[in-house]
Amino acid sequence: MLISEEIDTVLFDTDVLIWIQRGNPRAAALVEKEAERCISVLTYMELLQGAREKRQHEYTLDFLHEFSFQILPLSENIGHRAAIYIEEYSLSHGLRAGDAIIAATATEIGLALCTTNVRHYRPIKELKLRAFKP
Repeated sequence: MLISEEIDTVLFDTDVLIWIQRGNPRAAALVEKEAERCISVLTYMELLQGAREKRQHEYTLDFLHEFSFQILPLSENIGHRAAIYIEEYSLSHGLRAGDAIIAATATEIGLALCTTNVRHYRPIKELKLRAFKP
């Protein structure tokens, strides 16, 4: 596992975007400084599913559009790698399917994953992590 600040393109975990929605200025500054912003389609779905009302749903869509987030789709390779991560780490480390898909997306595309939940992803050695502390 590599924790790095030097990778140009970042995949943001859902938790970082939730911190922004809660008004955390450090999370907002972190996202603003990135030239390219990516999220997994799973993060996109989690954010929209978490909306409690139509206004919050629209706010989320506007936010993603305003900051030009690229939503990365699932692919056969991402699905395959996520399944391998579940096989390897679900029993030993409690890795859940959503985290496996997000990690596989970052790994397959060669991006660093920015998250507050480093311990969720720690067992995945080929994943480049960028820790965010709110």
